Amino acid sequence: MRLTTKGRYAVTAMLDLALHSDSGPVSLADISARQGISLSYLEQLFARLRQFNLVKSVRGPGGGYQLASSTCDISVAQVVDAVSESLDATRCEGKGNCQEGEVCLTHHLWQDLSAQIHQFLNSISLADLVARSDIQAVRMRQDHRLVGAIHDQQHIAVSEIL
Repeated sequence: MRLTTKGRYAVTAMLDLALHSDSGPVSLADISARQGISLSYLEQLFARLRQFNLVKSVRGPGGGYQLASSTCDISVAQVVDAVSESLDATRCEGKGNCQEGEVCLTHHLWQDLSAQIHQFLNSISLADLVARSDIQAVRMRQDHRLVGAIHDQQHIAVSEIL
């Protein structure tokens, strides 16, 4: 069982949005810059997240994305489910045809593990993650790095004009 890039990136992007939502809509370009996720990939993920009513878009100058609900009301499992990420630990994708069309010896064990993982991720909200001091420390580092990069770009642009 493995959580693929799609699920990881969706959770990362939603957590970034939750961390930065206090100052209004957040652009996908800002999330891309902070998290190192391509803008086109984020657009695909946010289309799915919007379909599942986890985010809403705000158009116009200063537009971007906002959470559609409180951080307390959005679980990690909801985010993973929205991007169609399977957390199934069985070989048969839960179909029960793992051994010559029949249930294998360990099918129910792996099915139970899948249920436990989903239950665990469902018990963690974005608010839980935002409240963690280790996540806040990473946020501060990323924000500082992004501000520094913007400053460097502005300095280069001014130098080219002069």
